[in-house]
Amino acid sequence: MLRMRQQHMVSQVSLLYPVKISVGKAQDQELESFPSSTRSGNSAGSKPVNHESLTILGLQLTMLPFTKMSFFTDKKEVQRSSTALGYVSHAVSLIASYLQVPLRYPLRFGGSHSYILDNAPSETTSSDGSLDAELSTGLKHAEFPLYLEGQDTTRAAYAIFLLNKDLEQLLNYIGVKSLGPRYVLANLKELMRTILSADYIDT
Repeated sequence: MLRMRQQHMVSQVSLLYPVKISVGKAQDQELESFPSSTRSGNSAGSKPVNHESLTILGLQLTMLPFTKMSFFTDKKEVQRSSTALGYVSHAVSLIASYLQVPLRYPLRFGGSHSYILDNAPSETTSSDGSLDAELSTGLKHAEFPLYLEGQDTTRAAYAIFLLNKDLEQLLNYIGVKSLGPRYVLANLKELMRTILSADYIDT
């Protein structure tokens, strides 16, 4: 019953944030599955469908601005990618809550200006100058922006890396391997596809 309820809730997420293959400029096609992915990993050792052709709610997630920002970078492209990351963040947060999985890197959803948290152990320095980790029980919350506007590209790129680690955590939880560190939309699609499959109920 629990898995059936999880499946129903995730189906609502997939309707809210559909991940599709972009076919040309005027047509989108649903990506039903990734044949190369199985519960034990990539069966044929082949790469999944070109991740650059995937869209979420009609928006492409272009990684180039997050690794090579310049004065000539298309600002609209940056905004679209930030919005797409906001969609992914919300979808990941919802799915994690339905699966009752505490994310290793919590998300602070803010639409196209969302953040991801890296909870690094805080360090205190004792009087003799040495680090006293045992006496420190708190956590130092480092926030990283899932958008580029007014942000350092290195921090934004690291935020995307952490977001994909959250996706990897959820995939591993349901017994599926990640498609790779750069496949944010592909990993999200595979996560939803696996949960919505008949095998998810039977296992």
